[in-house]
Amino acid sequence: MLRWSELGESFRIAVEALRLNLMRSILTTAGVVVGVVLVVVMGWTIKGLDAVWEQTISIIGRDMLYIDKWNWAGGGNWRNMEARRNITLRQATLLKDRMESAEVVIPLARRWSSTVQYGSKSVSCSVQGTTYEYGSTPAGTTEIGRWYSESEDLQGDRVVVLGYGVAQAVFEDSNPTNAIVKIAGYPFRVIGVVEKRGFIFMDFIDNQVFIPLRTFQGVYGFYDRSFSIAVKAGNERLLEIVRDEAVGHMRDIRNVAPDANADFSVNEMEAFDAQVTTIRSSIWIVGIGLTVLAFIVGSIGIMNIMFVSVAERTKEIGVRKAIGARRSSILTQFLIESALLCMVGAVIALPISQGIVTAARAIAIGPLELEWVSVVSPYIPVDLLAIAIGVSILVGLAAGFLPARRAATLDPVEALRYD
Repeated sequence: MLRWSELGESFRIAVEALRLNLMRSILTTAGVVVGVVLVVVMGWTIKGLDAVWEQTISIIGRDMLYIDKWNWAGGGNWRNMEARRNITLRQATLLKDRMESAEVVIPLARRWSSTVQYGSKSVSCSVQGTTYEYGSTPAGTTEIGRWYSESEDLQGDRVVVLGYGVAQAVFEDSNPTNAIVKIAGYPFRVIGVVEKRGFIFMDFIDNQVFIPLRTFQGVYGFYDRSFSIAVKAGNERLLEIVRDEAVGHMRDIRNVAPDANADFSVNEMEAFDAQVTTIRSSIWIVGIGLTVLAFIVGSIGIMNIMFVSVAERTKEIGVRKAIGARRSSILTQFLIESALLCMVGAVIALPISQGIVTAARAIAIGPLELEWVSVVSPYIPVDLLAIAIGVSILVGLAAGFLPARRAATLDPVEALRYD
């Protein structure tokens, strides 16, 4: 077993060997540098992806579910869903009256293709007609102004709350409150702007506007239209109870037989988790593949240079063995040297990685104007740094094992004769 003094001596000799061949050592670590950069940047990208998704979820609300004719995540047969009966306002009202576990139940009517006009500017968007209660949900939180009141809702006033994307497209950074815009040819007074919700995922939800349900009926009508029903559980822990109750009531309201499949879908934010998981998996597969390739190239280079180092120092190894150095000491010396080579690569790679991260974030927020990137950390997380250093040490130990073993098993007499 190695003593601490032997380990310290092995470390000192390894450091001295690297110092004497500094340029060769740095050039040898090129593959490791690339591998570490890929590991760090890939990890930062995935953590950023998670941060953006969690931000989207927190704004929309994990305690929300939406009963709809369609499955928003794209599951199921499209033609079968098209053949489903529309969800009517009467059915939405009946569900609202029967629900006991939910905090609030809100009907929503949609017009997918419409236009908001303001002077010479116009933007295509979808229009949602809903009640004043929608303003109490996370999806109805306003960044500017307010949501419409109960009286404005019941009277069918022509007031509108703009989605963040619509407000930016029409008014840019100016305050649109009290501006008069035209929707479907009718004048509407802007009273608020919903805070940004979509980010990179579901950014279409920022390209919609909200008007009172009764106003929507006057502009677009309810004929041949399917409603969505927003159900707020009030607490994520109650979501399963609320879902079961809502499904039971809707099956009864729509006269769905006990042995038949439901002719409606229950949409939750978790339904989109699979899409995010697919994106994460794709990044991992590509990133890990490139990383493994870079580390293989780097380890081959390190192995070769370590074999060269063993050959160059054969006589030194013979002298050390002749004066009593054990095989374990020689093996440890060269393993430490190989691991240090990879650590040099990691030390070089970390500032490069931070530079790439900083530049990528600055370009995305600046010239590309991708505002959602602002929620992504501008710094490499400490755990990624630890992983990168740990992986580089393991690669160094693996690459240096065969050369170190050769050095440890050299015959001291033959080593001393080596010229």
